[in-house]
Amino acid sequence: MTAETLPPVDDAFVDRILAHPESRGFECKRVGKVDRLLESVVAFANSDGGVLALGLEDPDRATGRDRVFGIQEHPMNWDELLRKLRSRVTEPDQLPVTHQEIACTLRDGSRGSLILLRIQKSSRIHSLVDDGTFVRLSKGNKELTATEINDLCYARGVISAETRLENVDFELLETDYWKAYARRRKLTRPIEEALFHLGLAKRDAGGKLWPTRAAVLLFAEEPSGLLASKAAVRVFHYRGTKISTDPNTNLVRKPVTVGGPLIQLIPDAIQTVINELATGVQFGPLGFEIVQKYPVRVLAEAITNAVIHRDYRLPVDVMVRVFSDRIEIESPGLLAGPVTTANIAQIGAHSRNPLIIQHLRQFPDPPNLDAGEGVRMMFGTMREAGLYPPLYASRPRIPREAVVVQLANQNRPSAWEQVSAYIDQYGSVGNAEVRRLLGTEDVLTGTRQLKAWVEQGLLIVMNPDAAKRVRRYTKPDTLPDQDLFSNTVR
Repeated sequence: MTAETLPPVDDAFVDRILAHPESRGFECKRVGKVDRLLESVVAFANSDGGVLALGLEDPDRATGRDRVFGIQEHPMNWDELLRKLRSRVTEPDQLPVTHQEIACTLRDGSRGSLILLRIQKSSRIHSLVDDGTFVRLSKGNKELTATEINDLCYARGVISAETRLENVDFELLETDYWKAYARRRKLTRPIEEALFHLGLAKRDAGGKLWPTRAAVLLFAEEPSGLLASKAAVRVFHYRGTKISTDPNTNLVRKPVTVGGPLIQLIPDAIQTVINELATGVQFGPLGFEIVQKYPVRVLAEAITNAVIHRDYRLPVDVMVRVFSDRIEIESPGLLAGPVTTANIAQIGAHSRNPLIIQHLRQFPDPPNLDAGEGVRMMFGTMREAGLYPPLYASRPRIPREAVVVQLANQNRPSAWEQVSAYIDQYGSVGNAEVRRLLGTEDVLTGTRQLKAWVEQGLLIVMNPDAAKRVRRYTKPDTLPDQDLFSNTVR
């Protein structure tokens, strides 16, 4: 791009970029080696997305404006990168990349520009042709081995454990649940033939027919036992707001394990949690009974999603933890497809196990399986009830391969809605903005409110080493570096 066609110079914006540290979601690179740029694009797409600032030197090699080389340092490489994104990356039509050019003053005083590449999390796993598959680390990229690529495909829902063949006799699946399903669908063939035609049984390399894992989960009376795995829901009810680590456990009663085929497991698990809330009365510090306010519809949706979208490759049960101030529902596996904890409220859940969902719908009394609308319903219902929105967390915020949704048993102050909207627009918030929203000039009042939201998990501190008065806060899973790029990248 020539100087005459560059957008208006925005050096102040570039200064903000320079002050931003590199992270899992943000990287700076000069445009010298196109293959290294391709690695980063693929790594971001195979992780949770991020922003690649082109034309900036690594912060470990230069400081301040000396880092601003611009894409004019190697003007042909930007065009080459665009070409190779189409020719060197597998499934390029599925690669979610947008870019924005930012005009600025370069390190030598001339006029030039940077390119901001925003890469969203992809629904596919991308590789460089003849050059490997990459993911993001806290800083930098990592090339995956063949085993790691396979694990990533499962973790991201590109392939599902529901299609694995299981060494289980068909007669163990010919249960009352199967008979009800078969009557509803008017199936008359023997069960092994019927399951084969339904895609729920397949032949192995030797030609022998076996049921899939999905079939066992749908029709077996005790799937966990037949699979020698864990496919149940466990419910823990704790006194107070934390799990006690001393020998005197703070469990209200022994944990409850709910098993069975999915068509029975889901309603039984929902009813178990409702019973816990109704019978496990807890009292606050002043002796008053703590009223549980969770909308049943939201609880049911969260538990249903945890069961049907979980990764059945992992030998872990779904965990439900009930506290006095919240409920946590932990589902084994990461978020599938393009879904992240930052965008799940907008795009909803992505089906990891389409066979399971398809056939659950065919039972006489199926659970509510909203086609992508359930998560949005959860956010809307909690808002209408005056409660905080569902809070989702996954790796790297939690140290295991799981998704946790937290439902808070607390009324949402009107100030939170304004703070949440402010962060959605500007990426972060500080004490001064919160004071304006609260209608106070007292710095301590703003600090206390921000601290409360941090303790609830609604906010995180972006610059914890800074003085409290100048700290910036954002939602735990705001899109990578949204505070810098939400107003520029289209």
